[in-house]
Amino acid sequence: MGEFPAGAAAALKAAESLCGPVTLTAISDRRGSAVWKAGGSEGAVAVKLGTGEAAEVTAREASVLERLPGYDVLVGRIDGGGVWYVTRWEEGPSTWQRFRSVRAGRADARPEALASAVQVARAVADLHGPGWIHGDLQPAHALHTADGVRLIGFAWSRRLGETPWTAFRGTMVHLTAPELATDITAGGQPVLTTFLSDVYALAASLWTAATGDWPLDYEAAGIDRKAAGPVVLLEAIGERTVPLTPTEAWPELQQVLKDVLLTDAKDRPPATELADRLTALHEAGRR
Repeated sequence: MGEFPAGAAAALKAAESLCGPVTLTAISDRRGSAVWKAGGSEGAVAVKLGTGEAAEVTAREASVLERLPGYDVLVGRIDGGGVWYVTRWEEGPSTWQRFRSVRAGRADARPEALASAVQVARAVADLHGPGWIHGDLQPAHALHTADGVRLIGFAWSRRLGETPWTAFRGTMVHLTAPELATDITAGGQPVLTTFLSDVYALAASLWTAATGDWPLDYEAAGIDRKAAGPVVLLEAIGERTVPLTPTEAWPELQQVLKDVLLTDAKDRPPATELADRLTALHEAGRR
């Protein structure tokens, strides 16, 4: 992990204004974007620093957090270039972590995991309600806190009808909706994420969390996933030449998710409907 830069002293001061003297714990550091947990006697916050190309991304994410209800943020510039922001630290396991026992084969863990899936779907529906599109849903970008699910990772989010990213580079390749993959590989900008591309990513994320496998079986399509670059994978996803993986770890849940992943965008259910289907499956399992 990278060192906390001396030029970001204002970020540290902002964290201490909220938490008192803090201890910094490095969380991640990749492609110019670094995150620390700053914990003190009065709580904890996340400190994110973006430098180089990541500075603009960090600034855009901070601007989203400033406008989302329930997300407080302090923002500033790094001496010498770059952007930082400080926001509340969200304490709780990710959706990936909530499904760990399911992936280990414990059938008794399914009710709790399915309840978590419902909560995530409702959180995405709540985000979509006032017009926000996340743009980068994945199993690590939903945290199950004592106050409910908190979505994170808003670096590629946008609000419907407002100025989109002019150089979109978001989404995890393996969770990208086919229509979005087609737009990305076409090379034109801006690439417009949608509520329905979010729903695809949500279903793909839940599939991955439940099975431990990516939703798509690249090997069956004759593609070496590790050797192929993102463009090759995205082209295949956009052309729908890659079938779903045959993993049957949880057939009942996977059938609900298949109905989303195999459906054309125009017929894909909204997040509210996916949440309802997951709720029905959860309630059926409790009878």
